[in-house]
Amino acid sequence: MTPLRLTGIRACVFDAYGTLFDVNSAAAQAKDSLAEKWQPLADLWRTKQLQYTWLRGLMGRHADFWQVTGDALDYAMASLKLEDPALRDRLMGLYLKLDAYPEVKGTLKRLKAGGFKLAILSNGAPKMLAAAAEHSNIADLMDAVLSVEEVKIFKPHPSVYGLATERLGLDRGQICFLSSNAWDAYAAKAFGFHVLWCNRFGQAPERIPEPPDGEIANLATLPEILGVR
Repeated sequence: MTPLRLTGIRACVFDAYGTLFDVNSAAAQAKDSLAEKWQPLADLWRTKQLQYTWLRGLMGRHADFWQVTGDALDYAMASLKLEDPALRDRLMGLYLKLDAYPEVKGTLKRLKAGGFKLAILSNGAPKMLAAAAEHSNIADLMDAVLSVEEVKIFKPHPSVYGLATERLGLDRGQICFLSSNAWDAYAAKAFGFHVLWCNRFGQAPERIPEPPDGEIANLATLPEILGVR
């Protein structure tokens, strides 16, 4: 099989949640309180979080990702019959300190040394993204941290992806976008980016426009794909 290669790329733009940062790590760090419910809570919290972004976009009723995350947690806790305000506060605090995946920092450092511009493009509210980047010690590697709050609508609206071209001053074809969320990867490809789907969770391909340029299991192989030695 011919190795995957992308040429003409000048910047790598990363989704945040699920791509750089482990969204399960907040619930995992509260296992002492959640016990066997920690994974069901993490799964339902994430599912409702995404659903609420799409629904708010369709309804024209935007709220920032911090509120959406809290609303999704409230739903998940109620569904699992967890009535504990202190636990709720703890989980929200932990969401500001999500763990980065193990290969993230090393990959970013290699790309930076290779001369690529680096950016985050996320649904996250600015304070959430700043906190996660600082916690994971990757903030100083980023040329830009872009939030949907600049356009007041969530992904996959095209105006969100346009933030990257505007801020980085590059054409769509000069940007490699990476997301572990298949719907996000497909939407970014439809926008015109080169896209690698970081399929961390072994998901089936989507049936929406347009298929990404390639699929990787994690970010570790990205430098080689872009020709970094």
